[in-house]
This record gives sequence, structure tokens and C-alpha cells, in this order.
Amino acid sequence: SLRGSWRLRSGNGSVSLRAEVPGCVHTALLCQGLIQDPYYRFNDVMYRWISLDNWTYSRTFETPFDVRKWQKVNLVFEGVDTIAQILLNNVTLGRTDNMFNRYSFDITSVIQEVNFVEVRFLSAVSYAAEQSRCHKAHSIPPACPPPVQKGECHVNFIRKEQCSFSWDWGPSFPTQGIWKDVRIEAYNHYHMIYFSITPFFVKSAQQWYLEVESIFDVVSSKPIAGLVAVNIPKLQTQQMFSVKLQPGEGSIVLLVNINKSAAVEPWWPNGHGRQTGYNMTTTFMMEVGCQIEKFSKVYFRTVELVQEPIPGSPGLSFYFRINGLPIFIKGSNWIPADSFQDRVTYDTLRLLLKSAADANMNALRVWGGGVYEQDEFYDICDEIGIMIWQDFMFACALYPTDQNYLESVRAEVSHQVRRLKSHPSIILWSGNNENEAAIASNWFSIPDPDIGLYIKDYVTLYVKNIREIVLSEDKSRPFVASSPTNGLESVKEGWLSRDPYDTHYGDTHFYDYNSDCWNWTVYPKTRFASEYGFQSWPSFSTIEKVSSPEDWSYTSNFSLHRQHHESGNIQMLQEIGHHFKLPQSPDPVKHFKDMIYLTQVMQAQCIKTETEFYRFSQSEIINGEGHTMGALYWQLNDIWQAPSWASLEYGGKWKLLHYFAQNFFAPLLPVAYEDKGMLHIYGVSDLHEDHKLTLRVVVHAWSSLEPVCTLAKEGVTVKAQSAVPIYRESISDLLERCRNCTRKSCVVTFCLVGEDGLRSPKNHYFLSSLKDAVGLEKTQLSASVSQQDDVYIFVLQTTAVAPFVTLDVGSIKGRFSDNGFLMTEKKKMVMFYPWEPTSVEELESSLILTSLLDVV
Repeated sequence: SLRGSWRLRSGNGSVSLRAEVPGCVHTALLCQGLIQDPYYRFNDVMYRWISLDNWTYSRTFETPFDVRKWQKVNLVFEGVDTIAQILLNNVTLGRTDNMFNRYSFDITSVIQEVNFVEVRFLSAVSYAAEQSRCHKAHSIPPACPPPVQKGECHVNFIRKEQCSFSWDWGPSFPTQGIWKDVRIEAYNHYHMIYFSITPFFVKSAQQWYLEVESIFDVVSSKPIAGLVAVNIPKLQTQQMFSVKLQPGEGSIVLLVNINKSAAVEPWWPNGHGRQTGYNMTTTFMMEVGCQIEKFSKVYFRTVELVQEPIPGSPGLSFYFRINGLPIFIKGSNWIPADSFQDRVTYDTLRLLLKSAADANMNALRVWGGGVYEQDEFYDICDEIGIMIWQDFMFACALYPTDQNYLESVRAEVSHQVRRLKSHPSIILWSGNNENEAAIASNWFSIPDPDIGLYIKDYVTLYVKNIREIVLSEDKSRPFVASSPTNGLESVKEGWLSRDPYDTHYGDTHFYDYNSDCWNWTVYPKTRFASEYGFQSWPSFSTIEKVSSPEDWSYTSNFSLHRQHHESGNIQMLQEIGHHFKLPQSPDPVKHFKDMIYLTQVMQAQCIKTETEFYRFSQSEIINGEGHTMGALYWQLNDIWQAPSWASLEYGGKWKLLHYFAQNFFAPLLPVAYEDKGMLHIYGVSDLHEDHKLTLRVVVHAWSSLEPVCTLAKEGVTVKAQSAVPIYRESISDLLERCRNCTRKSCVVTFCLVGEDGLRSPKNHYFLSSLKDAVGLEKTQLSASVSQQDDVYIFVLQTTAVAPFVTLDVGSIKGRFSDNGFLMTEKKKMVMFYPWEPTSVEELESSLILTSLLDVV
């Protein structure tokens, strides 16, 4: 391995330092104290010079073996970011131009006892500009990001993380570096490059089999024969194969039949069963060369993307069947966890993904403007049952299709599919993010006569190249060309539908910052909601780390600088204004903290309303629309400390939205909405059995902790994996029944309770805007903290009904069991799960309790 310490120098040699590999220039400069935290204040713009320079990584190494004994020696880079010339002992081995590719250089004739390796980078920014300038055919828009993003131009001309040139939630840090492993490989006869296992289930025979594929570099000039033994002890499956490796890139595909008398436990998504994996050993015993033994975890699951006619509705369904069972997809969209990938550790990934599972999510979409995630990401998803919708890395742009570009993309796609296809967590390949929509809706104002050219490019790239490779490499999971798309309807229309946002087909992305987000009628009754969301600010403790006191106001230069979405800060104010009083505090810092709190409350309540709408639409067709089978809000995580659509802040802290997600994605949930003066309550269930339950509806006056009236409806049947109406009453009857209640003075809460301890979270429905609420009193909130084993217990007390009660312990890492809740009882117990050691004293001194009336 050549991991570890390298030398790094700037283009003219004026800066020279030690640098860790894997790594990048920015983190190397930071580690050596040559720059401040790149995320601090305005440093993204101040440090632009770093990405405009051409940096060189170099090191010497001794060869730890006798070169003469090996037929072939390779220098292998798992990932180079991005444009570089690779030299060994002053001989140019080749060049790299794709961050997502693996590069292997034959150094058999160049390697010596002591070697000098150099990786000479070219600025990604200047390379992209140059590529665009040299592109003589039609223009490839967009040229530059909107000015509010403070980014770089022509990112679509370089095969690099697209958001590294800036995005509407992230900074521009076009990194350079050796971002993944680098090593020397030496071998005789043959060497394994890829190894993958894909499960298939034969319905007619009711039998599982595995496709075990190995790809070798065969150095020998004639075929090599041998035996391969496959053993899965737990499934009493042992098989021996005679194989022959052909010279060059030889591959072996073995079909392993699983013993029919063994009971195979399939892999299930989070909330639907266990993530059972089986240990498997594959041993290659060839007539020459050494024996290779591979130890793998093998999982069994099937996936189908079902697109079929629906009675009473034009169009086609769009849902996933896992192991033959239709699954409602609950989750969010994943973006890169850091601008500097070398800072994304196993622990970073584990924390974020575990937080997704803890909020009852079963899926994430790895969005197409970031990176194909590291192996550990998918390993964790396999372990905890998070399904992955995997985009290829193309987003919000048109792309070139010249020969060099296509060759690079083909290598990238084939490498990534081979690397990732063994993971049961990946359930779909998707060609790009929003590029079908970009052409269909003509985002880039392409003149009519030219549209044909761009459609041809589109089909060339995503269908004739990417799709073709995916289908030849992986027959075990579905492929769609874009998101949003109309699925089979898009295919029928020549891969570009007239309206990719059509609710009767495929998936939709939906954003609306002007309408009132509590009004469910504005949301599309779509087959599958794969993106939707609202922004909020991260908590003060997160912002504080990268700002100075003069920045702590909603209208400071810093606050504007961090907002990369046009008019984003104003849109949040407008959305808050629909239902809440805006803060008036004369103290600027108090005002800023109040604003942060309200943006989080607003975001949580908006996305709750929208997600509940998607969940209760799963079993019905109304006016030809419905059967919604997926809700992935935008977005799960943050790349830096800034206002964004995320529910997890940079560093992993849960926003109120994430606490709300834990409830609105609960396996069993009652959901209320109002239509023409009627209150409707649906029972939504992901459970595999029907349940007879009691629905409790409690009405509270804002002015009293004693309920005004309580109704228990018994024997309510909530059907397995569906959403059914379980209660309806006109609001006027409800207010009549609950004496002394008006829309403004009362609030409705409700939950489902079963005999066997089964219960849903308590949900609420506001009968009016909270800015109009009558009888709300400022409460005295207090909390006592105690410790029990590894968990801390907060006992909260209130003197009045309190909406959106929030516990915040600043930068102490961990999460609460519940947060941002409506408190209608004197006492409530909340757990705190620490992610690092803390103490009762530390928690007590950091705790800030806020409820809606603390905002003045």
C-alpha cells in the first residue's frame, strides 16, 4: 500500500508540505495549519486560489519484493480526483480524467528497487473551462451556476463530483487529491480484479441460486484450468466447479444452487424483517499460481419495480416489491457528507445512516450530483436494512457525448456496477437526476429546432451507453433512465416524456415555497414522491462553530453568504408567516435564535403534512390519482453548516424535522386531514398483519392541561400495509360535542392503541394557525436530569399546554427520544442517547428548553 505520507507542492513550488493519502489538498493544508477551517465564515470564497492552482503529490518508496520474480506489477489507484498525469521514475504511465474510475497502470518494466512516484494534478476548474472551450459542437448548458451559489463553471465537462463546483445547499471546493486507496500489486499467472455475488429466485422451482462472478487479469499466454469450491455451511450448500481462465481479462460465472432443504431467510428492509446474511467461502484452486480464498457475506432478496395498469386510474403504478411483498418506501435523499471526502469516516457514515434507520426510514436515494459512496456506506445499509436508490453521477445539466467522454463514462459505469452489485441494499439504478425534466421543461431555453440534437445526446448517453452496460453487468435489479421520469411511459415516448412530472406515471419531484404548506391540496397525488422539501436553519450550536458574533443575525452578510438558494431566507420567512408570529426581540442574538427555532418548526410541520399526505394516499385512487408508494424527502444530511433542506445537521445533530420523521414514518400512524369542513382520520400501517385497535381522539383547549373531551372508538380495523379511513366527523359537530371549543381555542390529538402493547405515536391536528390561537399561555418549562446505564432521562414539567417543546443541549453529541412535541400533560419523560461520554452536570448546564411562546 502507498497510503500514508506524501509530499505535496503547489504549481510554482512556493508551497510545499507533508500530505496524507488518501486525502486532498485542502485537508492537507488544514492539517499543516497553513489555512483555517475552510468552512469558517467566508473561507469558501477566500480559498478559491487553492483549486485554481495545479498541485503535485509525490513520494519515494522501496519495492518490498524482488521485482524479477513477478510476471506483472501494477500501480493501482482506487480513486484520483480528478485530472492528473501519473509518473513513475520520470516515465509517464498515463493520465486520469474521471474521479469515479479505478486506474491500473502496468509498471512491470518501470519499477526499480527505489522508486519515485508523482501525481501531477491540473486544476479541475481550468480543465472544465478548457474542455468547454474546445467543444466545437453545440453548446452544453448550463455554463455556470447561479451567482447566489458562488460557484465555478462548466462542471458538466468533468467527470467529478458535480456539487464540488457548488450547489444550492453547498459550497464550491473543487478538490484535487488521491481520494481513495493507492497500492502496488504484483502477481504471476492470474490476479482477481472483481468478485461479486448476485442472488436470483426461480419461482417455478421455488429455489434460490447465486450468480458468482469473478473477473481476472490473466498474465499467462495460455488458458489456466482449475477448480472452484463454493461453501455456505449454514445453508448446507457446497459445490465444486471445473473452470478455465482465458488469457487477458478472463471472467468466470458460476451458478450456485442453494440446497432446497435449507430454509433461506431473506434480507428485509428496516421495519419489515431481519437483514440475515450468510457466510460464504469461495476457493479458487488453479493448476498454477496461488490459491485464492474469498470470504463473503451473502444475502438473499428479490426486487421488482412494478409498473402496471391500475383499475380506475389512467397511467401505470410505480412501486417496489421486495421478496414478493409491496413495500412503501420511506426515507430521504443522501448528499455527500463533506466537501472533503477523506473526512468522511466509517463513524460519520454509521451515525448518519443509523439516524435514518432510527427515524423509521427504510430507504435513501444516493443523489446523482455527489459521489458513488464508499464500500462501507453500502455495507452499513446492508446491515441495517436501508434500501438504496442509486443514481449515476449526472445532475441538473446536459452532458457532452464525444467519444473520449463516452469511453470514460463507460469505464466508470462498468467499474461502479461491478463494485456495488453484490449489495442487497441497492434496489434500483437510475441514470441521472432531473435531466429528462431539464430537456422536457426546457430549463436551458434551447431553440426548438435544436432540441432534437439534445434528445439524441440524451439517448446516446443514458440509454445506449449507461443502460446497455448496466443491463449486461447486472440482471438482478431494475433501471430507470432519470428521476423524475414517467418510467415505462417515458420509454414509450422515446425516453423523453412530454411531462416527467405527470402524477399518473413514475416518480415526481415537487417544490412549492409560495403556497401554504399546511394545505395538503397543493401536493401532487403522485405514484412516488422521490424529492420534496422545505429549508430550515441548523441550530445555533452548529452555526456558532463557523461564525463570529457579528454574523449572528438573520440578515447579516454571513447569513446571506451561507444561503445558496435564491431568496431562500425570505421564502422561509413567508412560510413561517402563514401560521406563526414572527419574532420581534430587540436583542439581535435572541432574534436570530428565535428565527432558527421557527425555521425548524416550520420545516418539520410542512414536511410532516406533505409526508402524511403521501402515506394516506397509498391505498386510494381519487379522480384517477393515488396509490402513492414512496416518500423520499429532500434531503437527509448536510455538507456544511448552512441553511438547507436537511433534517440532519453537519456533524449529525438532529433537526426538529428528523424527530418529526421518526413519528411520521412510524410503522403504525393515525393521520388527520380536513376536507370541506370534515375531519378525516386514516389508519396507516406498514405492519404485515391486520390489527383491531382503539382510536383515541382527545380535544384540548390551549388554556388548560385538562382535556375538554375524549372519544375512544374501539374495534377499529387497521389493515396490513395500507391506509384506510377509520374516522370522520364534521368540525362543527366536534366543536359542538366539545363544549366551549372554537377552532382557535382548541387542538385535536389522537393515537391508536392495541391490546398487546401495540401503539402509534400521538399525532395532532391544528384547527387554526398558531398565530391565531386563543388561550395559549407562556409556560414555565423545567427539567430534571438523571442517568440510567448509558442513557440519560429528562423529566419535563410544564404549567400549561405547550406547542413545539424543544430540548437542546448545544454541541453535546447525541439525540433525544422525542423532540419538538406538543405537551398536553404536566409531565413527560424524554431519553437522551449520547454519542460520546457526557454527564448529568454537563447536560444540565447545556440544556435550553424552548416552546412556541418563548419566541417574542
